[in-house]
Amino acid sequence: MAKIDMNNLDFSYKETPFRYVSNFKDGQWDEGGLTDEASIVLNECAGVFQYAQTIFEGLKAYYTKDGHIVCFRPDLNAQRLHDSAKYLVMQPFPTDRFIEAVKEVVKANQDFVPPYSTGGSLYLRPFLMGTNSVIGVKPADEFQFRIFGTPVGDYFKGGVKPLKIQISDFDRAAPHGTGHIKAGLNYAMSLHALEAAHEAGYAENMYLDPQTRTKVEETGGANFIFITKDGKLVTPKSDSILPSITRRSLMYVAEHYLGMTVEHREVYKEELKDFAECGLCGTAAVISPVGMVHTKEEDIFFPSGMDEMGPTLTKLRETLLGIQHGEIEAPEGWIVRIV
Repeated sequence: MAKIDMNNLDFSYKETPFRYVSNFKDGQWDEGGLTDEASIVLNECAGVFQYAQTIFEGLKAYYTKDGHIVCFRPDLNAQRLHDSAKYLVMQPFPTDRFIEAVKEVVKANQDFVPPYSTGGSLYLRPFLMGTNSVIGVKPADEFQFRIFGTPVGDYFKGGVKPLKIQISDFDRAAPHGTGHIKAGLNYAMSLHALEAAHEAGYAENMYLDPQTRTKVEETGGANFIFITKDGKLVTPKSDSILPSITRRSLMYVAEHYLGMTVEHREVYKEELKDFAECGLCGTAAVISPVGMVHTKEEDIFFPSGMDEMGPTLTKLRETLLGIQHGEIEAPEGWIVRIV
């Protein structure tokens, strides 16, 4: 492996020495364990290739201020992967083993966890896929679960510099207008729209509901959060939005740490011009501010501006990061110490 510059990390894959692998065959999961082999060898007819029977999660390990390595709410990642597996007719990986596997990968790769001072983290990618040959349209019955880690920096270039995004002409939807699945499944359906946004000069897409195209849903890789002019936190509600662990945590932080009123409700496109601040939230992004939303009718600029993150989102972000890094006392069970 090439030497990794921990002080200048972007959000890209950098191979680390160890990953966790477990296989499901003949009705049971094997013991699983660490391997130094990063390559995967599968038959050309494996279910993951033929019918995209695969799901993934994302979480981070990072140093706290006092020198420990921790993860943030991995039990929720385990549960979301379990829910996703059930939806795609896959054998769920046991949630208790999920957390132990996370710990094994982090401990084995702890030299690749960026130092506290860098603001980076070891991004962990658990995923599950169908591995046996499937040519007829049916689910696989053999599966592989893996976790690898890679050191990363900010998801969006520019850190917390406000982003320009656009309302997408595309629907991020599964067949038959069901909306994209609300568990942690697969982002491939949003890739074409994301490339179109980048070509037009925008960092991301704002997807609207596919039925009426009047309600805000999410981006290709993050949930939206909004701040009203009277200081409320508003998050869009929809059955097709990914149940973001970061968004749910921010709602709790806003109410219980900052004393804010929190509304989880349908958010209409016509409301955008009335919000004071807008942000994208997720494991990778934490909170990234949005300064402008391009629509066919007009460009909507939020009062917080294009120069820096607005004051309320800044306070939310700093509080959440403070909890994650051990500077602020966390709610019970939110922080799992690994080293």
